[in-house]
Amino acid sequence: MDAADERRFREFVSEASPALMRLGFLLTGGDQHSAEDLVQTALVKALAMWSRIDDPEAYVRQIMYRQQVSWWRLHRRWRETIVAEPPERAAADDFHPAELRLALRQALARLTARQRVVLVLRYLEDLPEGEVARILGCSVGTVRSTAHRSLARLRGSSPELADFRLTASEVRS
Repeated sequence: MDAADERRFREFVSEASPALMRLGFLLTGGDQHSAEDLVQTALVKALAMWSRIDDPEAYVRQIMYRQQVSWWRLHRRWRETIVAEPPERAAADDFHPAELRLALRQALARLTARQRVVLVLRYLEDLPEGEVARILGCSVGTVRSTAHRSLARLRGSSPELADFRLTASEVRS
């Protein structure tokens, strides 16, 4: 890697890191440490191919999607914390956007990794079903059924989110 490529990579990392961390946070279900690991792994893989990359952000995002799916496949068992009684739900009131983001992260954490990846790609990244299927290496029907089941699970486990109609850009900010 020459000095110009190294400078370009450093600039990319400093500019794109906040957006990549937000994506990693969503893909990992709100786990800060896993999100950092995901971003770091993607950046290391991108560095190896840096001189051949035309669109660095798209390339790194693609690596993150695939890496998260790979980790999901390796760790198929979902770790759950079992408690004697379910936690109390907060009374329905007007959420501040930060509170909504926290509620969304908690809701996404209740999904499996595959469900979370499908919802993030399909609705937050606004990718068509065919593109999501290509990224995940599955059929369009699988993407549709997974999205349907994931949304149903979100609605059932997080009724506090039902009253909100925010765009993806409002959730990302």
